[in-house]
Amino acid sequence: MRALSVLISELAYLRGALRTLNRVKPIKSTPNKTVLDRLEEIASQNASRVALISERETLTYGQMSARINRIARWAKANGINKGDTVALFLPNRPDYLCIWLGIARAGGATALLNTSQSGHALMHSVTIVKPKLAIVAAELLETYRHAMDGVVDAPRVLVHGFGESELNWVLNDFSDAPLEAHERVPLTIDDRCVYVYTSGTTGLPKAANINHYRVSAMALGFSSVMEVKASDRLYDCLPMYHSNGGILATLGVLIRGGSVVIREKFSVREFWSDIIRHDCTLFFYIGELCRYLLNAPPSLNDRQHNIRLICGNGLRPDIWHAFSKRFGIKRIREFYGATEGNIALFNFDSRPGAVGRIPKWAEKRFVVKVVRFDVENEKPMRDAQGRCIPCAPGEIGEIIGEIIDDPNAPANRFEGYADKSADEAKILRNAFRDDDAWFRSGDLVTRDDRGYFYFVDRVGDTFRWKGENISTNEVAETINTHQSVASCAVYGVALKDHDGKAGMAAIHLSEHESFDLENLTSHLANNLPPHARPLFLRLRRDVDMTGTFKIRKIDLIREGLTPRDASEPVYVFDQATQRYHILDDTMRGAIIEGRVRL
Repeated sequence: MRALSVLISELAYLRGALRTLNRVKPIKSTPNKTVLDRLEEIASQNASRVALISERETLTYGQMSARINRIARWAKANGINKGDTVALFLPNRPDYLCIWLGIARAGGATALLNTSQSGHALMHSVTIVKPKLAIVAAELLETYRHAMDGVVDAPRVLVHGFGESELNWVLNDFSDAPLEAHERVPLTIDDRCVYVYTSGTTGLPKAANINHYRVSAMALGFSSVMEVKASDRLYDCLPMYHSNGGILATLGVLIRGGSVVIREKFSVREFWSDIIRHDCTLFFYIGELCRYLLNAPPSLNDRQHNIRLICGNGLRPDIWHAFSKRFGIKRIREFYGATEGNIALFNFDSRPGAVGRIPKWAEKRFVVKVVRFDVENEKPMRDAQGRCIPCAPGEIGEIIGEIIDDPNAPANRFEGYADKSADEAKILRNAFRDDDAWFRSGDLVTRDDRGYFYFVDRVGDTFRWKGENISTNEVAETINTHQSVASCAVYGVALKDHDGKAGMAAIHLSEHESFDLENLTSHLANNLPPHARPLFLRLRRDVDMTGTFKIRKIDLIREGLTPRDASEPVYVFDQATQRYHILDDTMRGAIIEGRVRL
């Protein structure tokens, strides 16, 4: 029986890998052909076929292509040339995709701003890419203006909305006919296309450079991973400022002539009714989305859908079987990959819990390793010769991918960030030989003896909560600006039956200021997105420091919700009242035992 299981697994991987490699292979042999050209070809052949669907509007391929052409002409007329940037601060909607594709057609790059950001983080995300223009949704205009208040040389803003918005008004002056030869900006797969933001391992959000090669590889690769057909409809309720919701889920379907149903925000209550109403056959997920659906009360809609396959990442082993069984979905294409990285893993045979696989016989083709990691010093371990130490099967370590600067291996490059000073922290040098270079993922994984990879956790100062990477430095810096805080340590604590880790802040109060909990709560609400606000606050009398004057977190993480010093109060955030309340022993026990979901 085991032999048959192994054979099925090998065949699934071989078929999936070859199919995907063959789909992506033409990109490097046609360096002047971008995903824009491929979409234009699809649109010309399927002008009347539905491409993008939402509650407010539906665009056929012909209408989508016309909108892209109009935006490209407008961008060029407004000084957006090759290499220039436009910032986009917009919720999910069909025009989201049209805007950044149109700007790319003009030669520009679009910075896909996180719509849950505000304050200093949003200001940083905008200024780091130096945009010439910013397109901002009418409903987000106040948040944007507040963040950019006082910024010198802030980009000109155009307001986006439905109907007679400022952007639509100026676009009316431009034709939506196919671009003439003299209007087309020569593009190659090496040119920048979009910026996608990532927390990285420390600090404020970083803008990852995504060039046209990577966008094309995402589109063509995931069209293969999901085995997309023109008859498919994919349900996309993930944020379009992330690569999952904005590139993989959308272009991966459109590149094959399928349709994408776009919802502005994920809703547990409406999820299955939306999918049934729109007759969707695919959806993209993150793990927490699946957990929310599984925790919802059983419904007649649970099995009334026509979903044939789902794709995403973060579906944890503890709910994999239950989710698959309840909703009747057997084909689950879990994958692993960092937006800016050179590591891509796929679980082609729906092995529960695995984020991907590289069989022994494929290791030379996909240069990925797992190396031992020093948690205390937050860096890969080295042996007596100064080389990294590969992990044995089942051993936890950081996953890294070799950086190869070779035109014939574009997938192995590391394009870095808008802020080049951030690049070096992601590169591991002299790992196994002199002058080699490897991309540091910042993720801890294990790998079994058959080549399956399993995600364990983020390393260092970043953890995941509610499907988002949370930078502890960013949260700590925000808390530290409050007048009653002398210093703080922010970290993640594991909770039973919850994906990722919940944020906890251990706060050392200033001796010179009175502490106002409600005032601190307002400060956090005004300066951090909801997912980044600590779920727990711990007030401390003393602070343990390392030799380099960093607050020691190891013991804090180990103690979690139960401080060794019982006199240190712990507060928990109540979503219903939007306030922090003291964590009493009854609530503490319920959380620790998994009887309460937060």
